Amino acid sequence: MSETPTVAEQAAAPPPPEGSSSGDQRPPRQPLAYLLTHQSGVVIVVALVIALLVGAVLIRYQGVNPWYAYETLIREAILVEGGLTRTLQKTAPLVLTGLAVVIPLRVGLFNIGGQGQLIFGAMFGAWAAYALGGLGFVGALAGMVAGIAAGAFIGWIAGVLKATRGVHEVITTIMLNYIAAGVTWWLVTGPLQAESSKTSGIPQTELIAEEARVGAVAGIPIGFVIAVALAIACWWMLSKTTLGFRLNTVGANKHAAGYAGISIKRIIALSMVLGGGLAGLAGALEAGGTLHRFEPAIGGTLGFDGITIALLARANPLATLPAAFLVGVLRTGAPGLQFATGIAPEIVDLLLAIILLMVSIPVLGKWIFRSRADKVTAASTSWGN
Repeated sequence: MSETPTVAEQAAAPPPPEGSSSGDQRPPRQPLAYLLTHQSGVVIVVALVIALLVGAVLIRYQGVNPWYAYETLIREAILVEGGLTRTLQKTAPLVLTGLAVVIPLRVGLFNIGGQGQLIFGAMFGAWAAYALGGLGFVGALAGMVAGIAAGAFIGWIAGVLKATRGVHEVITTIMLNYIAAGVTWWLVTGPLQAESSKTSGIPQTELIAEEARVGAVAGIPIGFVIAVALAIACWWMLSKTTLGFRLNTVGANKHAAGYAGISIKRIIALSMVLGGGLAGLAGALEAGGTLHRFEPAIGGTLGFDGITIALLARANPLATLPAAFLVGVLRTGAPGLQFATGIAPEIVDLLLAIILLMVSIPVLGKWIFRSRADKVTAASTSWGN
């Protein structure tokens, strides 16, 4: 036989040296490259760390051990009797207001009208649950449906103005927040005011019948279960359905979406309707499951907290769950922190404000990776790749 190597043998790669395996030929995994591919998560972690450090400095300035303060915050929100139930009860509307921002964000819209949509949903949700309170669960269900419809109506106004007239959704949603607040104030001090409220001077509606309230099962609020189910449903819709594809396509490139035959105006309006409906449901759950009636201050800052949650979640519906739980822990534990240490509960607002500031500044990510990102990109990009 001829000893001349065949073409196949000539083309074959030389065998690895003794004592080495094929796995050893892989280049070592670079930590920087891993961080660059997970910049969103890194920015969130950095934002949380910065917020906690700034909060620790301010807490120490007030003469309290920061470690003890944070431990108290978590203990009051989770470990004390009934604390976890209260936290989950607070988390439920936060998940929904976060989703109310996430859905329009996927279309390229910024819905900051969650506060108005929430109080509008709370108003009409409380009214429907009270009016049908004698029907038990049907009354509770009617309250939730009415809340969804009321919030969706507010979102529809902003969506239609954006789709048909090009009116910026930030302007319309800000204005609608004030309009919703004014309308609900008129209703709660006029046609829907409770008889007891007329003598006490506190504007509120009649109490919802106990059998029509949104309660809890085994310490887990029903509203929280609904919020988790809707977060999963929104993720599935955005990831696995034609409607989700259309929403994402319009958000990525309106021109390409229009060329593909997608009705951009319809998608824009629909995203705001969905967002408004989710925020309205959050209000209905607050009215039916927490206060059992409507009061003008029912929403607190839940609608605005949804913006923080959506940005923390990076517009991922599933990620709104841990983000909302974090905010829920801070909000629930704040009163106990004040009682135990004397620290004003506004420290929680400060922490959330810093987190929001950090995650919403694109410069933060560029600052973390500014010099190395180009080097890694250049090293990993060539004609041979």
